[in-house]
Order: sequence, then structure tokens, then C-alpha cells
Amino acid sequence: MTSCAQEIEEFRYRFLDGRVVLYRKINTACTYLDEQTDLFKAVYVPMQDSLPDYLAEAAARVKAQKEYFTGPLANDVFQFSPMPWLSYTHISHTISGKKDASTPIFDWGKYTVKDGKWLLPFSVQAHHSFVDGLHIAKLADSIQKRLDAF
Repeated sequence: MTSCAQEIEEFRYRFLDGRVVLYRKINTACTYLDEQTDLFKAVYVPMQDSLPDYLAEAAARVKAQKEYFTGPLANDVFQFSPMPWLSYTHISHTISGKKDASTPIFDWGKYTVKDGKWLLPFSVQAHHSFVDGLHIAKLADSIQKRLDAF
């Protein structure tokens, strides 16, 4: 998903100190469930050149990070919040209300199978100054193509 969003320039724009900035590369921040406490960590994971390298880096960071939150997220991230426990048709997030809050948030839920098709709920929250329905449709198409090739 991150690679697909990286390819769409509009997902890499951010507000920074009152200016519009286009990042060349975006990293990730994701939630990770501590199954012993049912609490989540917000874990920063820099992008890697391959999926196996990324997964290894993510696993190492999850293990090393003891705090649940290490402070405000950097501006150069995509935020991910998977919810594999439920399937949904709509989700919304509370936001800080800051007009410069421009970091996209990607969610997906529990997949279901209907009429032989695998369905995965997926949602995107992005700043409308940069991302519109067209860009979200491009993202969905790119993700679908990668899933079809998998």
C-alpha cells in the first residue's frame, strides 16, 4: 500500500510551517497491538527497498520500542491503522482540528468472501487541499493491480 501511495504525488504533499512541501519519499507509522496488554504502540518504520527488508525493520522496531507513543509523528509519514477484527462500510477519525494536519491515514479491516470474491474494507483520510477522489481512485486501482498480481 505504501509503495502505491508513494507513486501518487498528491499523497506526498504536506503543510510545513505554513508552506506546502512535496516530500520525495514518505515513511510509515503504524499501530501495533501488544497482545499482553491490549494496548497499541505507534511505531515509526522507515521505508525499505524491498518488502522483506521492510518487514524485518518493522519487526526490529516493534521489539525495540518500549513506549506506546514516542512523541508527535513526523510529517513525512503515512499512518496505518489496520483493524483485522471487524469488517466495516464506513469509518472516520477524530482529528486535532489543526488546518495543517495533512498526514494521510489508511485503514483496512477484516476481509470477507462473498460470491467467490475477497472483499477488504479500506478507507483513506487525507487533506482535501492535496488529495481528491480521483487520487484515492488511482490508489485503489494501483493496490488492486498489485493484489491481482500477487
